[in-house]
Amino acid sequence: MTRLVLLSLALLLSGCASGQGKPKLPFDTWFVGVFAPDHMELWVESVDVIDRRGLAYERVIGGIPSYSSTVEGWPPRVGGGKGKNLPGIDLPEIIFVRWQSLVEPQTYNVRINIPEWVREEMLKPHSPYCRWDGKVVDGLYRHDITIGLAPGGIAKAWVGGPCLDPIEIGRFEGVISKVGPYGGQSGGKHRPLSATSKAYIDVHGVPYGSW
Repeated sequence: MTRLVLLSLALLLSGCASGQGKPKLPFDTWFVGVFAPDHMELWVESVDVIDRRGLAYERVIGGIPSYSSTVEGWPPRVGGGKGKNLPGIDLPEIIFVRWQSLVEPQTYNVRINIPEWVREEMLKPHSPYCRWDGKVVDGLYRHDITIGLAPGGIAKAWVGGPCLDPIEIGRFEGVISKVGPYGGQSGGKHRPLSATSKAYIDVHGVPYGSW
């Protein structure tokens, strides 16, 4: 993330402090989650959100993501990932992710622009058949943003919700962080890769290009 973007975030955060009221949404909160392919371990340093009001929220989530059951490519139907609900935050305009890809190791920043059609979809009610309930359920929304992260700085985003098929938002390519892991505070040292994932990668390698 460039110094200009960081300065913009700081200025927008000062706007958050003044209070802008609760966003007018048909649901109480929307969700953002992160996942990675199996064995492709990573550590999320920060997920930052700028909402459609121009307000910025730093590190809404971070830490260990969830992992899919697939190594190459993305699963045919993505879940929500590991994340949290974001009450009080309006629909997203931009999402920034900073993460350590432990299999390389490397630290990446990516900017995910959320198109207007995604926000329109998030506000659209649906009445799908839910196999968990065994019936049609009214008034469900695609209020979940799921982000998949993979080695090489690749990110992919979907919008989805309970009982609703996820819709792909786009594929994004991150850039290598100039300051390295932990904002340059660790002397270039990344978190360690687990022995299980290292053993897998030693045998099978990293499937670059599949994401």
